[in-house]
Amino acid sequence: MTSAFAGDGRVRIRRATAILTALLTLTLWASAASAHNVTEGDAGYIQEIWGVNLIPFMYLGAKHMVTGYDHILFLLGVVFFLYRMKDVGLYVSLFALGHSTTMLLGVWFGWGVNAYIVDAIIGLSVVYKALDNLGAYQRWFGFQPNTKLATLIFGFFHGTGLATKILDYDIAPDGLLPNLLAFNVGVEIGQIMALAMILIVMGYWRRSPAFLRQAYTANVVMMTLGFVLMGYQITGYFVA
Repeated sequence: MTSAFAGDGRVRIRRATAILTALLTLTLWASAASAHNVTEGDAGYIQEIWGVNLIPFMYLGAKHMVTGYDHILFLLGVVFFLYRMKDVGLYVSLFALGHSTTMLLGVWFGWGVNAYIVDAIIGLSVVYKALDNLGAYQRWFGFQPNTKLATLIFGFFHGTGLATKILDYDIAPDGLLPNLLAFNVGVEIGQIMALAMILIVMGYWRRSPAFLRQAYTANVVMMTLGFVLMGYQITGYFVA
């Protein structure tokens, strides 16, 4: 009996270690880049092309989403305790609506926002969702914020962050609208790909009897990563 308990304990430790390792890897990834950044190669390409280029912009949009650690962390937090696909679809659609609206309008109308400030708010969105998953608001304030509205609002900020970066590269006005729409389609394709991977991993993880206990640790780590993102951007604002 003692051996069985010891073996079960070792399995749980290995699972928790794997989860924490994956999340901490995201921290290292975050420290090597800034949120919503566009690589030099992609930036050069954006500045050089002219006219309608649907496929390239669709590719760039998908690439942005699947490599956007801030998006991935927020999406992970949003679906963490969603078990029905109907609920997953609703929340992800709200996030996509917010993200798409401010990205398209921000670039089209030239709504420039300080990148450090908006990216700090995006880091805050990760902190918010992790605390929500931990039930902190009910314990601290005795009420539950509207999770659907919060997802939509933070989606607006995620899209604003991307629009701010795109504006830095002066996309050619010729073909701007179709190129932006193609980019947005690519973002949504990338979001579906990232979401599919998250749901597959979560599906296996939730079958573990230790899921709820490990979920607490995972959300604490997620909250910490959000604070790291916020600190990185706030420091950049004052230093720059």
